[in-house]
Amino acid sequence: MKLLMLGSGTSTGVPRIGDDWGDCDPAEPKNRRTRVSVIVESNEGKRLLVDTSTDLRQQLLSNRIDRVDAVFWTHDHADHCHGIDDLRPMRYGRAAPLPGFASAQTARRLKLRFDYVFAGQHGYHTLVELQTLERLRIFAGFSVASVEMPHGPTQTTGYRFEADGKSIVYATDFSEITADMVALFSGVDVLVTDCLRREPHPTHAHLAMALELGQRCKAGKVVLSHLDKSMDFASLQAEVPGNVIVGYDGLELMA
Repeated sequence: MKLLMLGSGTSTGVPRIGDDWGDCDPAEPKNRRTRVSVIVESNEGKRLLVDTSTDLRQQLLSNRIDRVDAVFWTHDHADHCHGIDDLRPMRYGRAAPLPGFASAQTARRLKLRFDYVFAGQHGYHTLVELQTLERLRIFAGFSVASVEMPHGPTQTTGYRFEADGKSIVYATDFSEITADMVALFSGVDVLVTDCLRREPHPTHAHLAMALELGQRCKAGKVVLSHLDKSMDFASLQAEVPGNVIVGYDGLELMA
């Protein structure tokens, strides 16, 4: 399996509007971060998109992605779903809407906000047929499992995808490590984890929590994501253990 990191930044991206790079070196291209989305791809070329970030159009163009086989959402916060309209070109030429999956709570909120995407409107086709995760076990050759994670006062969905004897976990926007998370993520080949900053945060994982999750899960490789302007790529990569990779836009990694 292959992981393609479309975006690696927090909700404001790096730099923030106003050319605010914080502690990040503007001369390092890996510090230029769009909002988080990833693609998981099997050896057979099946692609699962996780989240429709605010920057989705440019991410798909930059990585020459013109087709996905399904879309999964972690939650309904703007930086994770407000690029949803950029799925329209992927509906062209299809006989049916794109399959989409989310928790029951996230699905309900997405349908309220983007009703035209899931029901069509004014002669436009439905873009996505949205289903909940309760009965999902296999899709397009992937084994799919999920867990609800604390995200401050709300919840977000963490995913484990398996195919071709390999596994990738995508766990973003969590503020606490639970026993259910550790159980589902245990032994994963690649763990993509929330890692907003070094200092603790009320709704996100900080560096120590991200590294702890990787250790408790015995992950083969750990990829840090959802990074803010305090997380300079080179400085952070120099201080983390050898199996930890600081994520960046365009990162490709084989599980």
